Amino acid sequence: MRVTHKSRLQIRAQNWGFVILFMAAIGLVAWLSTQYVYQADWTYGHRNSLSPASVQLLKALKDPLSFTAFVSDNPPLRDAIRRFVGKYQEVKHDIKLEFVNPNTNPQETRSQGITAEGEVVIRYQGRTQTVSQVNEVNVTNAIEGIARGADRFIVFLSGDGERDPLGQHNFDLGDFGKQLQDKGFKVESLNLAATPTVPANTAVLVIAGPQTELMPGAVNIINDYVRRGGNLLWLGDPGSLYGLEPLAQTLGISFEKGTIVDPDSQLFGITNPSVILVAKYEPSNAITRDFNTATLFAGATALKIDATGGWQSEAFLKSLPRSWLATGKLQGKIKFDPKRGDKQGPLTIGVDLTREIKTATDDDKKNNDTSKNSIEQRVVVTGDGDFLSNSYLNNGGNLVLGLNILNWLSHDDSFININTESAPDRTLILSRVQQAVISLGFLFMLPLLLIASGLLIWARRRRA
Repeated sequence: MRVTHKSRLQIRAQNWGFVILFMAAIGLVAWLSTQYVYQADWTYGHRNSLSPASVQLLKALKDPLSFTAFVSDNPPLRDAIRRFVGKYQEVKHDIKLEFVNPNTNPQETRSQGITAEGEVVIRYQGRTQTVSQVNEVNVTNAIEGIARGADRFIVFLSGDGERDPLGQHNFDLGDFGKQLQDKGFKVESLNLAATPTVPANTAVLVIAGPQTELMPGAVNIINDYVRRGGNLLWLGDPGSLYGLEPLAQTLGISFEKGTIVDPDSQLFGITNPSVILVAKYEPSNAITRDFNTATLFAGATALKIDATGGWQSEAFLKSLPRSWLATGKLQGKIKFDPKRGDKQGPLTIGVDLTREIKTATDDDKKNNDTSKNSIEQRVVVTGDGDFLSNSYLNNGGNLVLGLNILNWLSHDDSFININTESAPDRTLILSRVQQAVISLGFLFMLPLLLIASGLLIWARRRRA
């Protein structure tokens, strides 16, 4: 190619054209980066972003949310809190964060009950909650608690051997009761022998497996509570109803005799024949909608539904098809025996019931008009109470299912399936043997390998 003055100008023009287009492309990419944001969290367990449960909760909040952090002139701590709250602000843009210096504002610090630096006060709709340890589990639970509005009192019957909502024995519900408190519920116990009435502010009454016969008067109080429209959770177990037969008749529920067994449970390493898995749920049910985690039940019996009196019922928990109701003793080699009265699965373990209860204001009563207002009464009956006990609560989706049931019973449907889990453990615990192996490897083995490889290369080159 002959180089001329014209060809030089063409090459120079091409070079400048390339530079101009390249700079324009860079500028366009920079402009697009300010208009569109894409973020991805590739860390294990997504520890640098909010869980879907927290995102779901924030999207359900209609009013602004504010965080007040009580931190002195400590830039690293303030930056850490600012980054943490920033994850919430990315989802809900009307979240406000402000800092208060306890040293220069002691009066406000005392009025908020702040006892340590770094505590955060969360405000929503005029209600506040203080968080001492700032992490996603604590903050999201606090937001959920103040977002409920009025207090939700979960009242557990006591005095007849029922499971203790704050007890620490294997059969008690202490861990579940703590979870309810963390979610903003008020957990109380009620002994009808000492207080012969169900408090008017009870959101849900819980009967958790009595072990002695209830007095007829106590049963009448419970039945009257249900007739007046009270919400109820009845955690039943195989065996005697301990005087609660009138309540079962009111609900149209009967407990079958026997214990459910499932051979499929052995595939998951479960050797106890009375421990069964529930892996499929009714997708249209409000409690189990979008819930797909297997749950574990120990010593469950089957329920039979014959609801009357305006009740609408639905079985939301069923055993697997290969399960059956064993009416004999669970010992030796267990086989399905229809001649003995065994019933083939799937079998109903959990039932929810609803009905409309008419309410009336004082003006309605004066005008003899009680048809204007109504509330939906909700009841859940299960054939097993062990799934919420301390022994089984953390198996599979038991905790989430229990929280879903209480949220549904207390008419907090928007909080169903909101269960924040802590990030995976980021600590590395090594035994002394493992520590010794690593130390010897880096201090002695690795240097010796490098020296040996160097000598080998030197010897080969020398022979060459």
